[in-house]
Amino acid sequence: MLRRAFIQCGTMGVISSTNPISEVFAGGESIYHELFDPVLKRELFSDPVIIDTVELLHHDGNFVCRIRSIDGAVGMSVSNNMQMRSLYPIFVNRIQPFFPGKDARDLEALLEQVYVYQSNYKLQSLALWVPLATLEFAILDLLGRIAGVPIGRLIGDIHHSEIAVYQANNFRGKSAEESVELIKNQVFETKARALKFKVGGRMSKNLEDPPGRTEKLIPMVREAFGDDMVIYADSNGSYDVAEAVRIGKLMEAYKYDFYEEPVPFDWYHETKQVTDQLNIAVAGGEQEPSLHNFQWLIENDGLDIVQPDIFYFGGMIRSMQIARMAASRNKLCTPHISGSGLGYLYMMHFVSAVSNAGPYHEFKGFNSRIPIECQTSDLQSNEGVVTVPTGPGLGVEIDPEYIAKHKRIEN
Repeated sequence: MLRRAFIQCGTMGVISSTNPISEVFAGGESIYHELFDPVLKRELFSDPVIIDTVELLHHDGNFVCRIRSIDGAVGMSVSNNMQMRSLYPIFVNRIQPFFPGKDARDLEALLEQVYVYQSNYKLQSLALWVPLATLEFAILDLLGRIAGVPIGRLIGDIHHSEIAVYQANNFRGKSAEESVELIKNQVFETKARALKFKVGGRMSKNLEDPPGRTEKLIPMVREAFGDDMVIYADSNGSYDVAEAVRIGKLMEAYKYDFYEEPVPFDWYHETKQVTDQLNIAVAGGEQEPSLHNFQWLIENDGLDIVQPDIFYFGGMIRSMQIARMAASRNKLCTPHISGSGLGYLYMMHFVSAVSNAGPYHEFKGFNSRIPIECQTSDLQSNEGVVTVPTGPGLGVEIDPEYIAKHKRIEN
């Protein structure tokens, strides 16, 4: 693994001062057992936390899950709004009815049971996992508030109190010259010390718009930002194996740090073929819905860096299982983050508890449409670093007047 260009001593220290290389590459138990070892710290709760009500609320394109216990405790989450506008019927008809009366301390077992409930497993992938992640985040907020700890402490030990971000963007369809200027503007705003941009055309069978953009853009981005900038590139499955390798070699020539989804995400053997032929680290997993497919990719060195999306993959508990499997094979976890709602906050809490987290993590901007207050973090990018909230649960308070505008969605 140390052959991968991404894993460089010069990049590892920026996530936080408590993340030495020896900790990142500590290894662990066999990958098989990582699927079954408990994630949630149930020992933090001596008394049952019985769920009384589960509600999905909606206002102006924003979806909020609100959970109450029979003792009156409340937990809330904001969904991936871009996806939930299509998926809310699955939440209210297939997931919401299962949870009232259940003990929230049994969350891991409940996730297994709801998977089978009403044959929900037939919906596996984004259609099931986004609604289920929305509910899981609300339960974790509830449990965190009861225990008086942030979400990260519910699912692991805190390894990172600060998260160094990489500025992500998507300027496909624009010329290489225009793309570089737009990337510069975004990086200037956040002062990020790492960035990621799009290459190829997105599941496009080697085509892109405008033609030749990628080959021009790869050297131009390095020239624009210099040798000290950490640069990632994402093809969103644009290429076949031969073209993916050709583009990867160009990235290697300009000292890029990782190459995301070089071929379509479910081309597992082809992904491994690309990884085997390149020295640049190959990352992937944003679209992956299966624990066991991730297991295959990790065990067979199909990926160097795993990128579960904590919404698309069904929540933090399942994603932590992937991070642990990756750690057992000395691989990094750099989760993908969806760009709506409060996704960046969920990403931060998850990463705070991941021992083998990468040095930089995805950032697509703060959501100013949702009024929140945080007493433990300014939730700003300070020279490319954001402080993780340390308050209970999610660590923020959503304006009650804003929540009051939301109406319950009935099944």
